[in-house]
Amino acid sequence: MSDAAATAKRPDILPVEPLRWVGEVDGYLRILDQTRLPSCEVWIDCVDVSVVWEAIRSLRVRGAPAIGLAAAYGVCLSLRSACGSTAGLCQIVNRAAEYLSTARPTAVNLFWALSRMRRRAVQLAEAPPEVFRQKLLEEAFAIHQEDRRMCEAIGRWGASLLPEHACVLTHCNTGALATGGIGTALGIVYTAVASKKKIHVYVDETRPLLQGARLTAWELMRWGISCTLICDSMAGALLARKKIDAVIVGADRIAARGDTANKIGTYGLAVLARHHGVPFYVAAPSSTFDLSLDSGQRIPIEERHPDEVRSPQGVLFAPADVPAWNPAFDVTPAELITAIICEKGVICPVTKERIAEVLESPMPQFAGK
Repeated sequence: MSDAAATAKRPDILPVEPLRWVGEVDGYLRILDQTRLPSCEVWIDCVDVSVVWEAIRSLRVRGAPAIGLAAAYGVCLSLRSACGSTAGLCQIVNRAAEYLSTARPTAVNLFWALSRMRRRAVQLAEAPPEVFRQKLLEEAFAIHQEDRRMCEAIGRWGASLLPEHACVLTHCNTGALATGGIGTALGIVYTAVASKKKIHVYVDETRPLLQGARLTAWELMRWGISCTLICDSMAGALLARKKIDAVIVGADRIAARGDTANKIGTYGLAVLARHHGVPFYVAAPSSTFDLSLDSGQRIPIEERHPDEVRSPQGVLFAPADVPAWNPAFDVTPAELITAIICEKGVICPVTKERIAEVLESPMPQFAGK
């Protein structure tokens, strides 16, 4: 192992993790195929940037922070067999980043991570090729480690908002499978349980791809956390029965004023929560904010293939030729969000000014860390 390789800080292994780098600078990216969960755990060894692109596009790796990590490692893969000058390597990095940016349009973490890798490449423009490749890999490791720390901080801030005994409703998957750490919204649950709070989670199935049923329920049971799976259409009835103390969701992109894009169905939950007087929290790292967009109306919304609605999990549930609409995300207006929880603190009220104030502050150091 080289001295440079020895100093590269690798992310620690989690009980559940969506991806990891294996080996040194000529290594590869191993991705847990989330389309195969919960029935079996299948790992994909990515040795080419095109495999990473396909994994992001097909949701084998998913969750805004996780696809950003996959993209950062994908840039490193583009250099795996590359040779020649540093100038040539910089061109390869730019081409790989441009290619990976086309995988999915909504989650801004993807573009944030790729921009960071590009900036690092520019900083290394005068470095020898072998140093260039090593330092790019170390940058991907750093992004991974930082996401882990951000998840831990989000967990601590969010757990402080929950009562000692709480029933939480969540949507889609926002745990370790979606990030480089313990998760965002589910990270709050994990942290609260670790602090001896009694938490029960109601898990929306999250149609049409059933990430709640397939992934969140699987994660919670793996962590030994009390949970109940419900159909998406049951959330209103659950809230009406005053069974829920808080709704906590993740985010794929947050505009400057706080409008939030998240998995389709989130907006409906926010409306229901407001009607029933239940706090509605969004949990996301600072890398999910897109301050270049003032309003959520400007967030690009991915529309996926109609067969995901007609034939979920490959089983035809509708006439094969019926038209189907399949937006992957919706936008929740800031005025419906009680607070946004990021690694730097709790943003409440959710306003453009408060968001800017919190994001400009340093991440606090928690006692015992």
